[in-house]
Amino acid sequence: MQIVREYDVIICGGGTSGVAAAIASARGGANTLLIERLGALGGQMNVSGPPGFAYAHLFNARGEQVVGGFVEETHKRLMEDGHALPHIRPEFRASSGYTFSYIDPDWFGLMIYDMMEENGVNLLLHSLVVDVIKEGDTVKGVVVENANGRVTIGGKIVIDCTGEGDIAARAGAPYEIVSKEEIQPHTISFTADGVDWDKFLDYVRANPYEFELMHLIHPDMGKTKEQIAEGLKNVKDITEIGEIMGFYSFRKEALEKKEWHQYSGVGFFLMPREGGRIQAHFQHSSQVPNVLPTDAWDLTYGEIECRKQIQIAFKFFKKYVPGFENAYITRVCPELRIREGRRIMGDYVLTSEDVGECRKFDDVIGKSSFKAGGHHAANVDTLAFGSQRVWPKDGGSYDIPYRCLVPEKVENLLVAGKMCSTTRDAYLRYLQQTMVTGQAAGAAAALSIRKGISPRKLEEDVKELQDMLVGQGAILFGTH
Repeated sequence: MQIVREYDVIICGGGTSGVAAAIASARGGANTLLIERLGALGGQMNVSGPPGFAYAHLFNARGEQVVGGFVEETHKRLMEDGHALPHIRPEFRASSGYTFSYIDPDWFGLMIYDMMEENGVNLLLHSLVVDVIKEGDTVKGVVVENANGRVTIGGKIVIDCTGEGDIAARAGAPYEIVSKEEIQPHTISFTADGVDWDKFLDYVRANPYEFELMHLIHPDMGKTKEQIAEGLKNVKDITEIGEIMGFYSFRKEALEKKEWHQYSGVGFFLMPREGGRIQAHFQHSSQVPNVLPTDAWDLTYGEIECRKQIQIAFKFFKKYVPGFENAYITRVCPELRIREGRRIMGDYVLTSEDVGECRKFDDVIGKSSFKAGGHHAANVDTLAFGSQRVWPKDGGSYDIPYRCLVPEKVENLLVAGKMCSTTRDAYLRYLQQTMVTGQAAGAAAALSIRKGISPRKLEEDVKELQDMLVGQGAILFGTH
């Protein structure tokens, strides 16, 4: 098949990892093409999301900022334009490292096009990457299907940012994926306005033990459930809440009356809008188990079932929860947000032990302070509380090594986003993590092109890559 165009770097997928990768690659001097199956860029930020913790966990439990780079750059830019809230770190949340830096996802989706243009990224939208071109073990480009038919595009380095590792799998990279029975449930998010936040906060302050508090207790930071409850009693503004789950008495009554479904807990996050308006954003209110993202029949079932659960959930909130009596839905995300899929096996596999020990690596390309083993389950608690959770010790953070982005057995291919090389419990699926690995993959691809070497060869000396990332604001050193 004739190659119609050629680029230095091709990024497959324009979600959160893909947009970060494309901009980093272009800034590194590479002729970069970003291919996206939809007309919208942003993925789980503004298409299938945002997840409630979009820009969360940017600080560890010790108060050190551990995520910068593209995340901090976009947050600052949106905040300057009135489309984000500052880093909000109330004391009762800060000791867990679970704090929020909220942005308006729809303005992110607009801004990201400006950033593509500013940085000279080439775009090909409404196009699905269906295969790769290979010579032996080396990827030479991709095959795309779109309105033009089947098109072949040459690329010196390809980055898989599809979320599910579709392209890496087609290229022959080894991967792991759990069974249909084990896989985490997927969800469709929705947003509501018209909430009386004063009335709602009165209820929260009067009933702190109606809510799930244990997720705010880092085992090494000395906080108690009582102290967290006291923090809720003293909340002055809804933005301090960030996330709230529980509503135990309401949920119990509704389950008995069949006015709540059995597949998720009750709770929501927040979404800032222009003029200081705050909306409720429901990320966990629909959860569908036994759906493999590698099976379109499963995905179809998930789309149908989630929309049934959304209707049940919102009727519950309007009937039971103080302040939601006059609430109304403003947006329903157009597709499932996939929580779990393939993990592409690379030259290093990040583990729960690495997370728990706050392990540092010579080839660090980013950091995270998110715990390992925090899996979702389709039950009324939302989370699998029996799973083995591992927190970074002493409130610190762990490094993400470059080798996690380099798949085994395939050359001139990188991966970024939630399919990076980890064990299941150390999964790097959270939005801020996908941007960290995306930025690193894009910078690594551009540097490899400049040096005339493969991404795997770059593993031998990552100093220049690290300098590039630090120059782009990434945080690689100097934290616990």
